[in-house]
Formats: sequence, C-alpha cells, structure tokens
Amino acid sequence: MTDVGLRARFLSIAAGWSALVTAALIAAPLALRDRLPDPIATHWGASGAPDNSMPFVASLLFQAGLWALLAGVAWGVAFAGTATLRRRASRMGLGALLGGAGLFFLGLQAVTLTANLDASDWSQAADLGWGALLAVAGLVLGGWLGALAARPGPDERPEPSAVPTRRIPLRPGQRAVWVSSVSSGPLVALGGSLLAAGLGLAVLALIGGEGALWIPAVILSLVGLLGAVFSSVRVQITEEGVVLFFGPFRLPRRHIPIERVERAWTEERSPTGVGGWGVRGLPGAMTIMIRGGECLVVGYVSGGRLAVSIDDAERGAALLNTLVDRASTGPSAR
Repeated sequence: MTDVGLRARFLSIAAGWSALVTAALIAAPLALRDRLPDPIATHWGASGAPDNSMPFVASLLFQAGLWALLAGVAWGVAFAGTATLRRRASRMGLGALLGGAGLFFLGLQAVTLTANLDASDWSQAADLGWGALLAVAGLVLGGWLGALAARPGPDERPEPSAVPTRRIPLRPGQRAVWVSSVSSGPLVALGGSLLAAGLGLAVLALIGGEGALWIPAVILSLVGLLGAVFSSVRVQITEEGVVLFFGPFRLPRRHIPIERVERAWTEERSPTGVGGWGVRGLPGAMTIMIRGGECLVVGYVSGGRLAVSIDDAERGAALLNTLVDRASTGPSAR
C-alpha cells in the first residue's frame, strides 16, 4: 500500500467514526430536549445525589467539544506524516484513542441523559448507580476495537541499535536456565493503598447501607489490584521459551514458546519514553516497565516485540539467542 493510500484509508475511517460520534453526541440530547431539565445535572457526589449542574446547551457543547479536541489530536498526528501510520504500534495507538474516547463519551452521555430524564429539576436527577461503569467499559472496549481496526497494514520498524551477537556456549544436551526478577516499591505501595481504600469503602457500604459507595469501592479495588499485580515481574528463560510471572503470587503468567522467538537483545528505556509505569503499549509493541534502565527485548518471528525492564538482561538475551539457535537446528543439537 502506498503512503497516500495508507493515510487516505486511515483518515477516511477516522472521519466516518468522528462524524458518527459527533452526530450522536448532539442528536441524542436534542431529541430528548423536552424531557430534560435545564440546567442539567452533570456531577454526582459520593452519596449518589447530583451536586452540580450545567446549562443544557453548555453541557452539550462541553462533551462534543472535548470529543472534537481528542479526535483532532489523532487527526493531526495522522495528517502530519505517513511515517507514524506506517508503524503498526503507532497506528493502533491512534485507533485506540479514537475508539476508546468515542465510546467513553457516548457512554458518559447515555448515563447522564438517563439519570436526568423526566426530572423536574436537576437536583431531582436519579442516582447513577452501576451505570457509571458503562463509560469505563466503553473506554476499554472502544480502545480494543479501535486498535484492532487500525492493525491491518504495513509495519515498518527501526532496527534495534544494539543486537547482541554474544551467545552462551552450551554443550550438546546441556541445559541452562536464566531467572531474574524486579519489583517497584512505589507501585506496590500505591496498589496496596488503592486496594485498601476500595475494601474500606466496601465495608462502609455493607455496614452503613450506602449503595453509592459500591461504585468507587469497586473501581478503587480493581485499580489497586492491577497495580499490585503489575508492580513486580519475574522472567524465566528455558529451552521451552520465555515465561513471565506477575505479582507477588506469580499470577498471571505468560508463556512465549521458543518457536515464536526470532532473537533477543537489550535496550535502555525509561518510563517517560514508553508512556509511564506498568504495562505500556499494545500487543506486538508492549513494554513492561517496572523500573527505568536496561530492558530485555524479545523479537517475535511475526515481527512484534516485547520489552521487559529486568536485571541482568544482557545475559538473558544471550542465553535466549543460544536456545533459539539450538531450536532451529533440531533435536540433534539439544
């Protein structure tokens, strides 16, 4: 596909989706205008009751304007040059932004309109209840679908700056295992604090009967649990491939068979360079960033890659390259 064709396809799909979301964000409130109060409730407190409002027109323009701003950012990046679009990871990132933000705003508006529907005054709007999770679900689902929609096409990747040629010599039949682990104290503390806060709110909801507390309790607990799980990683390299264990209980785990690995190398990466801490990026261009510095990078036969910030990464890469060479020569070399 030519550069012009690639950009034209991406921009045409992005334009259609942007127009569809914009039309829905404007048409739905206008269609229900006679059944909505003015001003309209736009914020709900911890008790579940609405505690702030905006004029109807201002609320409509605010949501549509935020969506237009995010869509404009994605459009600007895509229109600036095709170099970004020719990289699958960048293309999928833009698709995830458009898809996730679009469904998030649609879900947020649906929840807001439903709560305000047929209310005589904004202060009489209904509680959001579990419907508040609709916007969060839209963000996740839309991001995933947007990334999948943007995935087809070329994937031009820069060659790694330093691919180690060193191997670890092994005798025929000799087995070797490399194991390394790393953890982040701040991530452990943050995840534990959020989890504790979420469980505390859940206890208060059970004791006091405050149903509105269940929503922040569930959100804080889930975020805290994810933070605790992805605050540490253990990497094990054997003849079977690479296994990653996450969290203090080594769950979940991910196995990369040796047949899927093309080569391995090391790179210096920082949280600012990959977008933050934890699991960053999308499948095929993912970085597990626990601490900045040396990372083990596993290159797949399919062209994707996975980077893990880990200690003694150079030795792990050397052994993995040796085992890949051995696997490619067949059982006689084992």
